[in-house]
Amino acid sequence: MTVPASCQAAVLTEHGAPMELLEVPVPQDLEDGAVLVRNRAATICATDVHLAEGDVSSKQAASGLPVILGHEMVGEVVRTNHADIDSIGQPLEEGDRVIWTPGYCGRCVECVLNHAPTLCLNRRGYMASDPADYPHLTGAFAEYGYVYPTSGLVKVPAVLPDAVAAAASCALRTTVHAFDRLGTLDERQTVVVQGSGPLGLFAVAKAVTMGPRRVIVVGAPADRLALARKWGATEAIDITEVPDAADRTECVMELTGGLGADVVVEMSGAPAAFTEGMAMLRRGGRYLLVGQISPAQVMFNPALAVMKQASIVGVFSGAIEHYARALQFMEAHHERFDWTEMITSSRPLTEINDAMDAMRGHREIKPALTMVE
Repeated sequence: MTVPASCQAAVLTEHGAPMELLEVPVPQDLEDGAVLVRNRAATICATDVHLAEGDVSSKQAASGLPVILGHEMVGEVVRTNHADIDSIGQPLEEGDRVIWTPGYCGRCVECVLNHAPTLCLNRRGYMASDPADYPHLTGAFAEYGYVYPTSGLVKVPAVLPDAVAAAASCALRTTVHAFDRLGTLDERQTVVVQGSGPLGLFAVAKAVTMGPRRVIVVGAPADRLALARKWGATEAIDITEVPDAADRTECVMELTGGLGADVVVEMSGAPAAFTEGMAMLRRGGRYLLVGQISPAQVMFNPALAVMKQASIVGVFSGAIEHYARALQFMEAHHERFDWTEMITSSRPLTEINDAMDAMRGHREIKPALTMVE
């Protein structure tokens, strides 16, 4: 495939301002082990909105401007440099669709001794470099993308549409990682999922396949809660109808015979959700924190964690195993869950700012950008 000298990219040049469509160089010489892809689709994450607005509390934060945002993407291989298999041993050829991780070094204490590449001390992240600097294309909102030599990458199953697989590369891979850290569920247990955005919806899907007695989702708006119910949530608490946190906690207590939830999964990103989730948790319960990236602080009495003998587990991002298993989970359950229902629109790259506004205003669950028809 012929590789152009440059391509279009949506570049953030000022926080809070619309992105600009600019011509950005396409790297012609790849590092040993690197892969150049033609981006087929990208989906928008709430983190993209936070970064565009200048909230740099996340570890994924851009170090400066200008920058190409976007980290949920599917690309087709157009050129490789000594990269002939993916991370799970499948042959890699031109035209294959792939998703990929940041560049984890594989040579630090976190990567090697602690088996925690998401905490890599030498991480080469996306959305963190000036597009004028090599390798230029380190964000999803562009026609081409660069896969670092130390990135994991895995081929996308044929049954999965581009936008669905793109969503797997962030929200679902993190959910897979989170439930690994959580541990088992069984038919005795009640799970509360805080949040009904993409993370929350994937958490509902993941939880119901593990067989708990009840899955309660707390969130809004109504269309997201309806999808959560369709995907298996047994109850939904609409925060617009029950706006007081104490009342929502009482709803959970009534549903659980006064005991509280065995597991609470925080996927909302709202700082106040933490204290609310701890109140909903039963004694001996497990609290899984995933959505929190805000710098805001909340008041909390740590004695509650002690008296409940609670296990509190934080989860950040995912390693290549979680990307691969996210795709496998989607493929295995694509007849049970219509994953395309989460993808609420598809726009060309030229309409990036409209898509960001839709995500910012909670008018859509997951807008997609389509670069290849």
